[in-house]
Amino acid sequence: MHSGLKISQIKTLLFIGIVVVFVSACKNSSTYRSFLSPEVGQNVSSGTEVEVKILFGKDKKVDSVVYLIDSTKVASKVDTTSIRLKTEELKLGSHLLTAKIYGEGTSEELTANINVLAAKAPIEYTYKIIKTLPHDTSSYVEGLEYHDGFFYESAGDYGHSSLRKVEPSTGKVLQSTPVDKKYFAEGITVIGDKIIQLTYQEKMGFVYDKATLKKLSEFSYTTGKEGWGLAFDGQKVLNTDGTDTIFFLDKNDYRRIGSITVYDNKGSIENLNELEFIDGKIYANVYTTDTILIINPQNGAVEGRINLSGIFPANDYFKTDFERGNNVLNGIAWDAKGKRLFVTGKKWPKIFEIKLIANSTNK
Repeated sequence: MHSGLKISQIKTLLFIGIVVVFVSACKNSSTYRSFLSPEVGQNVSSGTEVEVKILFGKDKKVDSVVYLIDSTKVASKVDTTSIRLKTEELKLGSHLLTAKIYGEGTSEELTANINVLAAKAPIEYTYKIIKTLPHDTSSYVEGLEYHDGFFYESAGDYGHSSLRKVEPSTGKVLQSTPVDKKYFAEGITVIGDKIIQLTYQEKMGFVYDKATLKKLSEFSYTTGKEGWGLAFDGQKVLNTDGTDTIFFLDKNDYRRIGSITVYDNKGSIENLNELEFIDGKIYANVYTTDTILIINPQNGAVEGRINLSGIFPANDYFKTDFERGNNVLNGIAWDAKGKRLFVTGKKWPKIFEIKLIANSTNK
């Protein structure tokens, strides 16, 4: 759904443009000061220290310098020597570095930014198919959960959206509640005796009774630019909108209470889609790929990458380029009691129970 530059790249380019204008203005001033390090937009591995060093003008005395990361003070100096910035406690992603310089009764601010990346490369996984289960090919899967011996499934697309309860062994739809044709249903998650469902671009969410699938209420969804995936970690709702961000929502009123940005050791990962919370980690489909990421929920670091290439021959099964392009991997479910992992895709005829296998090439 996205093309061209990543959002994180656009943010960095805009920041560079602002800094260039700022530096150009400063060069015409006798008080020209700038950061020698870090460079604007510099990538830094989490846990490493960054030297923060400023080129000070010679015509003004410096009484003190206060350093902030985002809006938090991290150091202060009464001289012009450099400082060492620790990154292990920082969330992954872009951070604004500010130096407030005081001297001769005046002050000046300098800014730069750094991008904190995951400390190490993710563990690479392949898979082994344990069991193959039937799946209704009319379902354009947007959300999948396993609870109490049944699959709960959100089928998307305008005019075809629904919430379903499915018998795993047969693929039979035991209960189904249609969604009004003006809505495109998206991700779901189970919270106690309720099921929460998002919509794609309509800025609405629905609450259902888990036992009957009867719709109980609606709520306004304004957190992300669109509604994509949902999961529940036992305390809060996890939510994606197709970017590189996983939002945290209050489990009672579904308002935003936090977020993480997802990075591996090379950069941010966008198009995060369907979610599942498994043994303390977030599992996320990367839309239009055969990849599921295993993500640290504390800082957004990608700790594992599952390559599901070849699990289903979509290019042979679907007859048109449109079908092949749209009916992609999307659906993760976890049987917490049985410790079973299930995956499927949009309009696929099968749900696969799989076991993860770490690649022998992992370091």
